[in-house]
Amino acid sequence: MLDQPLDSVFTSSDLVAAVDLGSNSFRLLVAQTVSTSSGTQLRPIDTLRESVRLAAGLTDTKLLDEEAYQRGLSAIRRFGERIRGFDPSHVRAVATNTLRVAKNAQKFVLDAQEALGFPIEVIAGVEEARLIYIGAAHEVPAVQGNRLVVDIGGGSTEFIIGKGYEPKLMESLYIGCVSHSLRFFPRGNIDSHAFKEAELAARREIQVISGAYLKSGWKQVIGSSGTARALAELISQNEFNGNGDGLTMGRVNGSSGLITREGLKSLKKHLLKYEHISQVQLLGLKDDRRAVWPGGLAIMLAVFDELGIESMEVTDAALRVGVLYDLLGRSQHHDMRYVTVEQFMQRYAVDREQATRVGKLAADFLAQLPKPDVENRSDNIALLQWAANLHEIGLSISHNGYHKHSAYIAGNADMPGFSKNDQARLAALLIGHTGKLGKLSHNASFNDWRMLFCLRLAQVLCRGRNDVDMPSVKVSEYGGSYLVSLSKEWAEEHPLTEFSLQKEAVEWERIGHSYKLSLK
Repeated sequence: MLDQPLDSVFTSSDLVAAVDLGSNSFRLLVAQTVSTSSGTQLRPIDTLRESVRLAAGLTDTKLLDEEAYQRGLSAIRRFGERIRGFDPSHVRAVATNTLRVAKNAQKFVLDAQEALGFPIEVIAGVEEARLIYIGAAHEVPAVQGNRLVVDIGGGSTEFIIGKGYEPKLMESLYIGCVSHSLRFFPRGNIDSHAFKEAELAARREIQVISGAYLKSGWKQVIGSSGTARALAELISQNEFNGNGDGLTMGRVNGSSGLITREGLKSLKKHLLKYEHISQVQLLGLKDDRRAVWPGGLAIMLAVFDELGIESMEVTDAALRVGVLYDLLGRSQHHDMRYVTVEQFMQRYAVDREQATRVGKLAADFLAQLPKPDVENRSDNIALLQWAANLHEIGLSISHNGYHKHSAYIAGNADMPGFSKNDQARLAALLIGHTGKLGKLSHNASFNDWRMLFCLRLAQVLCRGRNDVDMPSVKVSEYGGSYLVSLSKEWAEEHPLTEFSLQKEAVEWERIGHSYKLSLK
């Protein structure tokens, strides 16, 4: 966990970058790592923001329309130019709600990765919440006790209660300023009935989580990112402090960084004086926010009402800052994915000795195989170890078809630190670590055959669940063809294992991979 400043392996000359592909805006943050005696901090040196409004391009059939698709790629190409030449280990790009739900998200991500020049992770809502909290916690004043962070994005809203740098409660709800504005103010028309419906819809969503959050309690409330900042600026610049709703022409550039219940009510009262969003006159209302802030305002009012909030401090630091601190943490063995795997091993009562046995052997096999130029061997070894640690979690449900249960859990559970792609790769390894390979062979997106070969071989050899009399095994691979070599004498003394290896060869041959067993 990130519970203290990090002792970084980065130097003060290193540049790191975070790319946040949100449902409303795309953002790039470039920062310099600054090493001190107390740990490592980030010094922002460049930021880019483009209002892409990706969520507005979702059709009724959940497809990104061509206009939004191209808007997104154009922005990403510009980001790619700015970070061209960066060390790949110093860049992390994440995508949020719209690319979680769009049916053509996979194609967009592939095109976007080519435009950016770096991998892009589509992260789950709870992972987004975790990173938001980390970012906010590093930028706001410390508090004794719990802190509530609320982030209203374009397509989802995240709620996190944490203490220090550690999130404790995390939820992501499918209400966002873009989606809510499109739903309740589809053509920019404004009326009191539509606004009331928008508030009630948001309150219904928040009611599901409010009990647990109110029970936990908090000492500090933080609103993070664009919607919270925009509302705070509107309240401040127009002096909507509860004493009236008329425009005040002073303090055009002022910003208190605070949202109050009275300020939100005054904003609502002022908004409802107009029939269309294009008519609204407010100091500080930016053109790229004009179409989406009514939905954001309705959600924020619902947040205040359901959680009993009177005032909220605001920070612009959110997901992208959290991404960078998490990136630093991964380089220094503070990788949240290891913590998550450990928690899952405890929850599902994993046989740790067997998991270690399988993981060690599988990693040894992978080390014997050639390393292609495009492979990140250290990342793949980590993924292989996680698969070994979790391959039997399905036994907690049923021994029959346990690998299917293991894969379902890994593919669908909230796994902090893991991207959607991480979870998909992990689930594929778990579904394929034993049994038939036919389904995976028809999965065009599955490319981890080499790791699956190592995991399956290790699982066969470790069936006895002990370290006694393990054979010396050599493996090789060329062009998708595998060779497994071991002692003929040992095989004759272990007929069940030899039979299992012969069956394994047949299974691989069935899907078009040559698999030879050499006994000498």
